[in-house]
Amino acid sequence: MRNIETRKFDADVEQLSAIITTARAEERAERGLQVARRLTEIATRIQQKGLSGVEAAELLRQEAERYQSEAQEAIH
Repeated sequence: MRNIETRKFDADVEQLSAIITTARAEERAERGLQVARRLTEIATRIQQKGLSGVEAAELLRQEAERYQSEAQEAIH
């Protein structure tokens, strides 16, 4: 036996759309700040360790792979 209760909500579609748009913009801004902080950390590491161009490129490739993995996890 199922206990299913159906409720009807009257929602202002435009208001909900505005809330979702604002939330998405805030999330993008936060993610942008996180990426900027991480890139700054990488640049500092490159300078402090005196990495060559090849080593710096490899460090950036590893970071790109990290972001790709995070994106794939978020999707699934």
